Amino acid sequence: MRLHPTGVPLPDGAAAAVVVPPPDDGPGTWAGAPSALRHDGAVYLAYRLRRPEGEGRGYAVVVARSDDGVSFEVLAVVEKERFGAESLERPALVVTPAGRWRLYVSCATAGTKHWWVELLEADTPEGLADAPSVTVLPGSEELAVKDPVVQSHGGQWHLWASVHPLDDPDATDRMTTRYATSPDGLTWTWQGTALAPRPGEWDARGVRISTVVDLGDHLVALYDGRATANENWEERTGVAVPVADGRFGCFRAEGSGPAAESPDAPGRGLRYVHVLPLPGGAYRLYYEVTRSDGSHELRTETIPSGAPEL
Repeated sequence: MRLHPTGVPLPDGAAAAVVVPPPDDGPGTWAGAPSALRHDGAVYLAYRLRRPEGEGRGYAVVVARSDDGVSFEVLAVVEKERFGAESLERPALVVTPAGRWRLYVSCATAGTKHWWVELLEADTPEGLADAPSVTVLPGSEELAVKDPVVQSHGGQWHLWASVHPLDDPDATDRMTTRYATSPDGLTWTWQGTALAPRPGEWDARGVRISTVVDLGDHLVALYDGRATANENWEERTGVAVPVADGRFGCFRAEGSGPAAESPDAPGRGLRYVHVLPLPGGAYRLYYEVTRSDGSHELRTETIPSGAPEL
């Protein structure tokens, strides 16, 4: 049970439960990249399943429901073939103010390093399995866009997505996070860089915001960071606070090292943390963590109200 001095909850692994194991053992086999929400007293979770390079990569996104936040019933499975994608990555699951279900899906363009984001919308979470799709973040010849974090409040939609420059074919793992706004969650306007890598630091190669938490009087973000290309897929979790000039949705990294990492694996990967607020001031965390055999599994843990700070 840990709270960062900023007030944002952090995973510690001591009381974590496995929500989804990897599809198989060994490196490149993953379950994770979660996005969660509470609706009518239940927890809904979207996550990605992946096999190694040459065996299918990110082959499906799953939407599931749980009464306790740990044991889930699968409601919908979305496979990469429906988008003509080579691989899928982190989804974002939201319910609109009108009660519609939306699933934003990260899709890889076959034979390239390009990524784009597709949107499915339905009346129910089960309906997402065969809902029609529309491209909402196409990326470009110069930039790949993926791993969205999407929120809707105050009559405005907010999005944070990782952006990868494609100018150097040998360095497309580099990433920053950009912030965008929208009146409807469909048409997005980029507002600038939300979080940038820090030269010479543990997050110098890339940063990817994984969750943005509203703590009442301020926002705090958790992000995935890596120092080198060799740490791709084994990012660790850092904390970011709002920039001093007050630009909404923009953050700066806090501290000189990661705030959370895997206790089980040499690569120490612990990434894609999603913070889900619970009634009474508690939190439930979902995250992807590297196991000792190199595979990744999806875990959860709770942080009770009034947990002590680090």
